Amino acid sequence: MTDDVRAAARRMYAAFNAHDHAATAEIFTANFYSHPLGTVGPQSVTQAWQRFHEAFPDAHVVVEDMVVEGDTAAVRTSVHGIPGQPSPTMLEIFRVRDGRIAELWGLSSLQRA
Repeated sequence: MTDDVRAAARRMYAAFNAHDHAATAEIFTANFYSHPLGTVGPQSVTQAWQRFHEAFPDAHVVVEDMVVEGDTAAVRTSVHGIPGQPSPTMLEIFRVRDGRIAELWGLSSLQRA
């Protein structure tokens, strides 16, 4: 199980960094729920990634730490390519079901105007 969870996390960050928004359909479950955004479904992730990449086209995420237990991962990342501020840190916790991310919680130090 932990290998599936780790693989789902790596697929998510690789797709984000590659601006592969279409990959969300394969990475997230159909009823995926984002607690920070209060949204449902992979299309909500696609839209969030598109908005983020429009605002910060050079942004990319680096996984600093990943802890996996059972069907859950906790990941600390740094976000590079955000002009005008030091690399923000994100902490995301997500639950994986059948090899796809089903639920996500997150915190970020990204300063938004």
